[in-house]
Amino acid sequence: MLKRTLHLYQRAYKGLSPSVWLLAGVMLINRCGTMVLPFMTLYLTQHLHYSVQDAGIVMAIYGLGAFVGTFLGGRLTDQFGFYYVQLFSLLFGGLALLGLQFVTNFTALCASVFVFTLFGDAFRPANQAAIAYYSDTETRTRAFSLNRLAINLGWSVGGGLGGWIAGISYNLLFWTDGLTCLMAGVVLWLSLPVPASTSATNDQQGEITGVLTKSQSPYRDTWFVCFVSCSCLYLMAFMQLFSIVPLFFKEVMQMKESTIGSLMALNGLVIVCVEMALVYSLEQQQRSKISLIVIGVGLTALSYGLLALHQWLPVSHMAVALVFILIGTLSEMLAVPFIQSFTVGRSSPATRGQYLALASMSGALAQTLSPALGSQVVAHFGFSAHWLVVAGIGLMSATGFWWLGTIASKDLQAAVPSTDSVS
Repeated sequence: MLKRTLHLYQRAYKGLSPSVWLLAGVMLINRCGTMVLPFMTLYLTQHLHYSVQDAGIVMAIYGLGAFVGTFLGGRLTDQFGFYYVQLFSLLFGGLALLGLQFVTNFTALCASVFVFTLFGDAFRPANQAAIAYYSDTETRTRAFSLNRLAINLGWSVGGGLGGWIAGISYNLLFWTDGLTCLMAGVVLWLSLPVPASTSATNDQQGEITGVLTKSQSPYRDTWFVCFVSCSCLYLMAFMQLFSIVPLFFKEVMQMKESTIGSLMALNGLVIVCVEMALVYSLEQQQRSKISLIVIGVGLTALSYGLLALHQWLPVSHMAVALVFILIGTLSEMLAVPFIQSFTVGRSSPATRGQYLALASMSGALAQTLSPALGSQVVAHFGFSAHWLVVAGIGLMSATGFWWLGTIASKDLQAAVPSTDSVS
């Protein structure tokens, strides 16, 4: 059994290009310093003494900046290439983050957060386009999973240390996050050569994409727009983990910042230890990406339903929090890498940056709507009602993904005869 497990992990990491590993290393350095985002709500309410509603507005501005940044990042990636967009995003994002700690006025704070995320989130589509460029259809989902492994390993380190550092000084969080962002940019600059061309040579259609002209704009691809909308709903639920969940752990479950940081770190550690092998195993079984996404999103709804019922469960708050983190982590591992891989398979090299940007914009929009909605619901109706609303959003997303899967399957079956006649 042990030998079989070791072979599974060995095969899961085999075949990935050196550049994919380098990109993962850059991401690891960057995310090891990710300490501001999971503690931003606490920073605003506990350190700057803003209300929950004001904190929700700032977090919504955070999401708005990410929305605009990912849109521009996708456009710039298709025009100038992923290398330069990644480099300038890391360098300018790091400088903006260092300056953010000195801003306390509410209006200036909103503007500064917008500028920081505008620079920082232009990195997303460029980084994903780079991963797609340095991988092929057989290794692509695992390449995205490796990148997520680096993100979550860094998240584990950053989240764990962030809780400890927050107990000392919130300003130190900004210094650590900003400097590691700059360090990641320097490593990318020194280690990754500028690619001669960003056109893919080994690009094939994804698993179930329906009928598609691969050179078309993603904004004219109705099926994909619906896919991205479902992804936005899912991410609205998932991203509660970074805004309202820490506040819930602090105010309702009476946890210390260090304990909250450890729980955030557990999410990343489980992904680091399990996701690559899980993704590889599921791919070997040739499981439908859409069905895996539906299961993952459904588990997200289940995890928030658990939080809504926490006060009636005959277990401790810590036990509820642990189960919530574990179920939510499993849902993330089933949904996120396959959403990313599916997006790449839907695109062409000429439009890849825009497709990935549109997918990332759904995440940015979710970042905008999630804290804004969450803070208002919590302020007016309480946490339990909020978790029920979030669980309902998750169920809507899962239903939407299932419906899109049935449409894509029918379109693909209808296209088979003509494909056979051509071949």
